[in-house]
Amino acid sequence: MNLRYSSLLLLFAAAACGRETYFQPDARVDFTTPLPAAADSARVTAGRHYHRGPLGRLLLGTHHRPSWVQPVTLPILKPQSVVPGGVKFSKMGGGFQTTSVTLVTPSGRNYALRTIDKDPYRTLPKVLRQGFVLTAVRDATSAGMPYGAFVVPPLAEAAGVPHTTPRPFYIRADEVGLGDASERFQGKVVMLEEKFEGKQNIFGPVAGATELEESDDVLAELYATPGHKLDGEAFLRARLLDIWLGDWDRHEGQWSWAAYPQPAGQTLWRPVPQDRDQVFFRFDDGIIPWVISKLVSKFRTFGPRYQSTEGYTRNASFIDERALAEVSQPAYRRTALDLQTRLTDEVIARAVRQGLPAEVYRKQGPQLEKALRARRANLPQVADEFYALKARQVVVAGTDQNERFVVERRSDTATVVSVYQIPGKEGQTKPLLLYQRSFNPANTRTVVLHGLQGKDEFIVSGQVRRSPFLDIYGGPGSDLVQDSSRVGGWRKRTRFYDTRRNNELGIGPELKNRTEHSVKPHAFDRDGSGR
Repeated sequence: MNLRYSSLLLLFAAAACGRETYFQPDARVDFTTPLPAAADSARVTAGRHYHRGPLGRLLLGTHHRPSWVQPVTLPILKPQSVVPGGVKFSKMGGGFQTTSVTLVTPSGRNYALRTIDKDPYRTLPKVLRQGFVLTAVRDATSAGMPYGAFVVPPLAEAAGVPHTTPRPFYIRADEVGLGDASERFQGKVVMLEEKFEGKQNIFGPVAGATELEESDDVLAELYATPGHKLDGEAFLRARLLDIWLGDWDRHEGQWSWAAYPQPAGQTLWRPVPQDRDQVFFRFDDGIIPWVISKLVSKFRTFGPRYQSTEGYTRNASFIDERALAEVSQPAYRRTALDLQTRLTDEVIARAVRQGLPAEVYRKQGPQLEKALRARRANLPQVADEFYALKARQVVVAGTDQNERFVVERRSDTATVVSVYQIPGKEGQTKPLLLYQRSFNPANTRTVVLHGLQGKDEFIVSGQVRRSPFLDIYGGPGSDLVQDSSRVGGWRKRTRFYDTRRNNELGIGPELKNRTEHSVKPHAFDRDGSGR
């Protein structure tokens, strides 16, 4: 943990009270009275330990504390009948903050059961897992809306984005029907939602898919052969919905991907968002969180005004870079305008009223609806900002097969990058186009090309006054680079990074040879830089 984050934790500690027993002993308001065996519902709070007095709210923020401490009536989870055929324990989840478990039906379909409350204990260094600091970090959970995830499904449905349909429950303090996980969930408020992972879970919004896989597996297939492609425009639609909802925690682990075979033989992977824990996040309404929000840009507060498009999207920069690499500027504005049309006042009102418990809706519902309407009005402008962020540096990656990267510096406003599969199959004589996009140097400073494995070719041409920088990473195989282009100015605009052996360079006036003895340039890192 760096010095800045350590300082933030210590700042939190100054305003928090350390408690050995922090969390409510049982979510039931009257937990000392036995719950009748036949009870179908219970009166509960999501987290009454988040209550703070005037001074605490001033220093730490009001956040969503009113919703956490508000008593609401929730159904009781009955494993044997909660879905047709019931559910049984399968395996514990691996989340660092949320207690989660996978449940399975007799037909093999999977569900995720997760606590709504979080405990960041395991995310902290051991030296900080006690006292004031731990209590302060735990208190920050109140910035999340405990019932926000239940508002999302009708909005996602209207937006044309696949979604799960989570439901809230209370788990009895004497529940033993969850197998090895029973004790961890007793007395907790939880959400139950479908898991769109694995062939056995192909149904509903992903009907017709042939596979359901996590991001890591899909990316491995994407870069192995040219037969796989991400649906960039579908991903863009989902990401604009994320930003509209203020959902800033959309890293690659928050997505599943559904595979759809295409007529030409390629597999198209469409995104399926999951885990809506951070929608409607409210953070900077206290002195200390306000200071932290100025230092950590991803902690953006949901409200009528978009605080920072960069902050909302920072956690997803890795998957954004890969999934949006082919999406052009007009698609951003077109998708935003379409979402404006779909997300009507009636859709918003129905989603908020249905998703929030009645007691919470009376306090928070009208304000939430108003904020969503205001953010909808500015969605096209936010889409423009999002495009500008993603266009500054664009990573174009090939696969482990042989590809030809053709870069045409056609004009001062258009540098066209095309990627072709080099013919290798018997009977294949024409290169297959895998990727194409035009870049304007007014928007894009650098285009990064990664050849990955295989023997790749990089052909650069054109004479212009202005063009994006071109960073070429050939990869472990022997590669060919030919650059006959010319760009105005004194700085060379094509840079080749690779090892010094086994490459053929046709060095023109724009090509800067950055090869070295190290194998470091072969890395296709998380940030896409290769450096």
